[in-house]
Amino acid sequence: MDKIPMTRAGFAALEKELKQLKSEDRPAIIRAIADAREHGDLSENAEYHSAKEKQSFIEGRIKEIEGVISRAEVIDPTKLSGSIKFGATVTLVDEDTDEEKTYQIVGEHEARIEAGLLNIKSPIARALIGKDEGDSVEVRTPGGERAYEVLKVQFI
Repeated sequence: MDKIPMTRAGFAALEKELKQLKSEDRPAIIRAIADAREHGDLSENAEYHSAKEKQSFIEGRIKEIEGVISRAEVIDPTKLSGSIKFGATVTLVDEDTDEEKTYQIVGEHEARIEAGLLNIKSPIARALIGKDEGDSVEVRTPGGERAYEVLKVQFI
């Protein structure tokens, strides 16, 4: 199986979610199922069916997180340097609008674009890999061609 690159913060967030699911959410849904069973006929009991559906989601998410954690390769960006690679925090300027954006290139399981965490498999991240400060990057996105200049590369 392939290793999954991940930052220390992303790994910690997954561990926290797994702990929450196992220690709080799973016991709560088991209690909800037991309570719903006490209401009689299960074939027409909406609370029971809803709780079972939620239990299925929780168990599936637990398995997914355990699988990711077992294959995770935690990378410390502070020990890296050089051109843009996984873990880099990159400040870009859009060459058309002069809008500056800062992203950290992270693994797909920790990516959240609204928080500036860019999936390493995204078109922008793939275009940035190997570039240095001052380089121009052409990116084909679903919204069309974009041109960025790399202002700063940090490993923090």
